[in-house]
Amino acid sequence: MTIRHYLQFSDFSADEYTYLFERAALIKKKFKAYERHQPLADRTLAMIFEKASTRTRVSFEAGMYQLGGSVVHLTTGDSQLGRAEPIEDSAKVISRMVDLVMIRTFGQDKIEKFAQHSRVPVINGLTNEFHPCQILADIFTFIEHRGSIKGKTVAWVGDGNNMANTWLQAAELLGFTVHVSTPSGYEVDQAVAGLRSNDSYKVFKDPMDACRGADLVTTDVWTSMGYEAENDARRAAFADWCVDTDMMRVAKPDALFMHCLPAHRGEEVEADVIDGPQSVVWDEAENRLHAQKALMEFLLLGKML
Repeated sequence: MTIRHYLQFSDFSADEYTYLFERAALIKKKFKAYERHQPLADRTLAMIFEKASTRTRVSFEAGMYQLGGSVVHLTTGDSQLGRAEPIEDSAKVISRMVDLVMIRTFGQDKIEKFAQHSRVPVINGLTNEFHPCQILADIFTFIEHRGSIKGKTVAWVGDGNNMANTWLQAAELLGFTVHVSTPSGYEVDQAVAGLRSNDSYKVFKDPMDACRGADLVTTDVWTSMGYEAENDARRAAFADWCVDTDMMRVAKPDALFMHCLPAHRGEEVEADVIDGPQSVVWDEAENRLHAQKALMEFLLLGKML
């Protein structure tokens, strides 16, 4: 089977996502029924972390074990991609010993270079530019609660970061619209996001306008990992981009709220929103497990009958 990598959301087609969401639902149903599902017996996942992680580590590690496989966990000190040895050499060695590699690192260039020299599928567990596994889980969560996301409106409030880039890729591919509102100087870069056009998103200066009529309102921390030195400047710039009850009130009555976590209540989101009845953040977090199990199965085995 041809090696497939998952480095950004646009790596798969709309039809493949339809399959993955259906497969994730089946895998989740089996999990809830305590039904064993171990198609990846004797397969090994290597996880390489150059950025700290809670949900990514737990979801991938638990998921691989539940699929019957095993896991090798490498931290920054263990792996030192591009420092102790060239990334190309690390890729050639590690990919001869395992069946699948997940990397959580800084620059997208690192994971792309690793994939170029890997003999096995490589998954982006997060980079500065993209977070495809999170959006895979987010859209699966939306489908669970509201059905197809096609034709819907997602309001992105906050930083034009890796999450925003990935939402924009997903919108272009799956046929929905993203309303983007960021402070000046923190806009989404269409070139970095890798978009063919701007038809799938609209930009709003006022976050309230971005949320108006939205089916889903979502955000992220103001200061992502790797940008801690900018924290004070970002807190000042983002002061008006806290998702509050007023923003949720102008969204559709049945609008959902999502956050990839960890969250800072009182900064990017009010406690009344993230802990309120429209929030599905805990389902969203859990669904990292089920969506990624479907992803790993697909990358190693292809579509299952």
